[in-house]
Amino acid sequence: MAGTGASSCSPGARLNASHLEPAEMEALSIAGLDRAQLEQLGLDGSRDMAVRKIAARRAAAGAGPSLADLVVVDNAGWLGPQRDTASVADLALDPLNLPRLRVRYRSSGDDRALSRILDPYGLAAKSGRWYLVADEEQRPRLFSLERLDSYEVLPEPARLRTGHDLRSVWAGLVRRTETPGRVAVRARLREDRLDLAGRILGSRLEDVEPPHDGWCPVTIVYADVESVRQLLQFGNHIEVLAPADARRRIVELASDLVRRHAPPTT
Repeated sequence: MAGTGASSCSPGARLNASHLEPAEMEALSIAGLDRAQLEQLGLDGSRDMAVRKIAARRAAAGAGPSLADLVVVDNAGWLGPQRDTASVADLALDPLNLPRLRVRYRSSGDDRALSRILDPYGLAAKSGRWYLVADEEQRPRLFSLERLDSYEVLPEPARLRTGHDLRSVWAGLVRRTETPGRVAVRARLREDRLDLAGRILGSRLEDVEPPHDGWCPVTIVYADVESVRQLLQFGNHIEVLAPADARRRIVELASDLVRRHAPPTT
């Protein structure tokens, strides 16, 4: 195997599941995670052992190279800085006994964390980032682990909405985020502001391309054009390129700021 974080068997090949330890079966049952994410869950060693067992089975059967030798999975964004997050392994809660959580969470753009009570469904990995999927006051929300300062497991069970589980709540949140009409803003951002952009924009920073002359082309996703006002806090470290409505709105907002801050006429 090529150390890809993926495994496969050839058509017709069979592996007796009794040969796998429980942790190895858990590691194989979670699809789509790369090595870094498996390490965060504490399952990288178990996945490696399961992969070695599969490789031994394939070798005994005389099988040739596998698809895992030709595919590598890396969910980290380009040029994405390393971020300290809450322990993913600790937050992988007992699926049969999900507790309520008290968290201190810093929302995008805020400079301090606030206390919240959450009813968690589980974790989601999206574009190299981890999210806690939870209800807050019976409303589904996503909480980036990058902005989770701390959490406390409460003695009472989570109060989950009847008929919902992690997959149904996640699917609803994805639909809400990716519904038609969203605004994908193309901009260029100074390379030395990528870390700041990651903290402020969170999952709205959808794509970062390699830098050129100190600037990185980026894609930032908003629900509407008016939300581009958030980009004003980057000052002259960002230039909105498209769509035209977003660029026009930035001009209007910046012009209003200039007018308000102009020295009084005498």
